[in-house]
Amino acid sequence: MKKLALALSVFAAMSTNAMAEGDAAAGQSKAALCVACHGADGNSMIDMYPKLAGQHAKYLEKQLHEFQSAMKTGGKEGRMDPIMGGMVMTLNEQDMADLAAFFASQTQTHSPVADVPALGEQLYKGGDMSRGITACIACHGPEGKGTEQAGFPMVSGQHANYIKIQLTKFRDKARTNDLNGMMQDVAKKLSDADIDALSKYLANLK
Repeated sequence: MKKLALALSVFAAMSTNAMAEGDAAAGQSKAALCVACHGADGNSMIDMYPKLAGQHAKYLEKQLHEFQSAMKTGGKEGRMDPIMGGMVMTLNEQDMADLAAFFASQTQTHSPVADVPALGEQLYKGGDMSRGITACIACHGPEGKGTEQAGFPMVSGQHANYIKIQLTKFRDKARTNDLNGMMQDVAKKLSDADIDALSKYLANLK
């Protein structure tokens, strides 16, 4: 609970002080550089890249800032990704806000997967107290929609492969830009089977 409270206060301060007001129409005209990986409307057809459509604008903007920060600091800060890092280096504060507003205004398409293990729903809704795994529902909500003001992203309907990649990165500490290390704390306790089950469950959640 202390970590959750701290994460909320940090994100609230960041949202108030660092983020510009986005213009979705302006963002659409700037999104041409995003189309190849994320699709014209933010619904990526390539499952290793995330769907951006319908994601919270503040979360999207935060990620853009952190991709840029990682490039500027050689990975010491932010979120390191060689592809995204190169794409965001020319963006200014307003560009990031506009792009976030545009993709947030789009509607996510649903790409369900077959053969979802029951373990996925179990972990999402109830966690596993015996292993100290917190239920995902606590932060991301019953429908996986997250909470914009708290900084928790929408995870429902996302590509299973993308979710799997990101959970593995959190577990391996290859991604460390989560609020107060909350995702790293959860992911480090997940097995490959847990990650596979959760990824498939979330892809089917809507």
